[in-house]
Amino acid sequence: MCSFINDLKAIFVFSKYGMEELVILVDEQDNELGVMPKMEAHLKGVLHRAFSVFLFNDNGELLLQKRASSKYHSPSLWTNTCCSHPRKNETIIAAAQRRLQEEMGISADLSVQFSFIYKAELDQGLIEHELDHVLTGTFNGKPELNAEEAEDWKYISTAELTKEIQKDPNQFTEWFKICLDKH
Repeated sequence: MCSFINDLKAIFVFSKYGMEELVILVDEQDNELGVMPKMEAHLKGVLHRAFSVFLFNDNGELLLQKRASSKYHSPSLWTNTCCSHPRKNETIIAAAQRRLQEEMGISADLSVQFSFIYKAELDQGLIEHELDHVLTGTFNGKPELNAEEAEDWKYISTAELTKEIQKDPNQFTEWFKICLDKH
């Protein structure tokens, strides 16, 4: 019965949001196990590969994006500069550079810092269960936001960010808070 309900949810979400990207399923050592539609993976909480980009300016401030209000989960929440999932046969760095350009209109040199696994329940009955590769880089300009992805941006110091998260943690995405704790 539970499987049937999850299948119905997947059909609803698919029909609401259109064509679906595939995510790469992995084990805890990041070995590929196959692919699955992104929404199905998020409904079932299946471990898959992801990345999170953190860009800093020369003052050491982190560039945040506020997710678009139209996003299918975690809308209008502040988060790291960019995050997403690589495509099959795409390196983490190439995927991160692609999405950074698509979401924020930014080109930047990136380097992988570390990876970690997390699982978090989100709104809409979705579950993020990701092996997240964290990348960093430098950027000093103004991003050119893709309105379908982000509705605002700001640079923020680590001290100010810590204060804002302590004051109102619900204005930030779950993975961002987890990632900051790991970093």
